[in-house]
Amino acid sequence: MEFGVSTFVTDDGIGPAALGRALEERGLGSLFLAEHTHIPVKRESPWPGGAELPRMYYRTLDPFVALTAAAAVTERLRVGTGIALVIQRDPIILAKEVASLDLVSGGRAVLGVGAGWNREEMRNHGTEPTTRMRLLRERVLAVKELWTKDQAEFHGEFVDFDPVFSYPKPVQDPHPPVMIGGAGPTTFDRVVEFGDGWMPIYGRGTDVLAAQIAELRERAGRRVPVTVFGAPGRREAVAELEAAGVDEVLFNLKTEPEGDTLRYLDRLAELV
Repeated sequence: MEFGVSTFVTDDGIGPAALGRALEERGLGSLFLAEHTHIPVKRESPWPGGAELPRMYYRTLDPFVALTAAAAVTERLRVGTGIALVIQRDPIILAKEVASLDLVSGGRAVLGVGAGWNREEMRNHGTEPTTRMRLLRERVLAVKELWTKDQAEFHGEFVDFDPVFSYPKPVQDPHPPVMIGGAGPTTFDRVVEFGDGWMPIYGRGTDVLAAQIAELRERAGRRVPVTVFGAPGRREAVAELEAAGVDEVLFNLKTEPEGDTLRYLDRLAELV
């Protein structure tokens, strides 16, 4: 298996460049960042993680800016989103952002995608929550067209544009992997149709992970890569995920000052 971390980079925790260097120095292979463009003051949507929304959700840096900072000071570290809220992003701009990250990193970008849970947040972006999965599908498909076609066009229910030139193209062939987040009843439909891998959160709908992975790979007719993010930094958790057939484990990294983060990364390094 491969190992990395998933975290929130904010304005009051370790900076992305320092974090990237620390991960690579300790033999961890990837950095995946969460995102929220904003948090509405009036909150109605329940947070899946519990009652109280943690401080880091309010203070996230833009993931592509932060990942670029990490990529610029590393040579091998893969840099990805876990997850990018595609339903809140213009697909033409998103295609350029990820392709640019892939270019400046020398082909190390990964796009983890999802539809999110915060309905107030997505509404502020003009997204109707009840149709967000259809919107997610079209935007990902449009991004792939923009990455792979010299003259890309897309005509759908939500995304519609005539032929365009969009550069740069990604370094990776055919494009950076698109990892589908979530573990709901229709998640595998998305992985099979337009995903390059599956990226569920540890402990959220993954109680029978080995059976789920086997089902997904059988449906897809291929060995779908599986990355689990938000995993605890414990040997027994690593053994459990390895036995289930997981390809990559992303340890949950709390958003803390640099000194506390480095000490915890030292402990994680003993597990890889």
